[in-house]
Amino acid sequence: MGWINRLRKLRATSWSERWLLFEALVWLGMMRAAIHLFPFRRIADGLGLTQGADAVTLDSVRAAQAACIGWAVHAVAARVPWLSTCLVESLAAVILLQRRGIPATLYLGVAKDTTAPEKMVAHAWLRCGDGIVAGAHGRERFTVVSTFCAANPAKRDLA
Repeated sequence: MGWINRLRKLRATSWSERWLLFEALVWLGMMRAAIHLFPFRRIADGLGLTQGADAVTLDSVRAAQAACIGWAVHAVAARVPWLSTCLVESLAAVILLQRRGIPATLYLGVAKDTTAPEKMVAHAWLRCGDGIVAGAHGRERFTVVSTFCAANPAKRDLA
């Protein structure tokens, strides 16, 4: 019965929201594959990410677009048959934001594992303006080890 409710919810969305969900699906799959096939440095270079943080303040329209992208990536990631990690979700959201010329900063952090303190765990999240687009849950406990931002997202052509 759950899939019928999902279909009803999908039918209630606009065509632009459906397209955004489809884009999120495609990029989540591509980023999942990329993470397994290539080192992170190559992925970051391919996306035009450079080390550093972006301190851009977004207007209300771009902030709303970023929030919609976060919603779409999160909604699709929860329903795909593969594991969409925080890094996969963040990279997919980076691409969707770049396609719309919206700057963002990717954060990579580490923390001690709560179940095995001798081990470390990693987390990735994406900040866009004042909001967190992907990976918001639990990010507070992680120490930032690196940040990446798009050099010039408006000039990237990922289509």
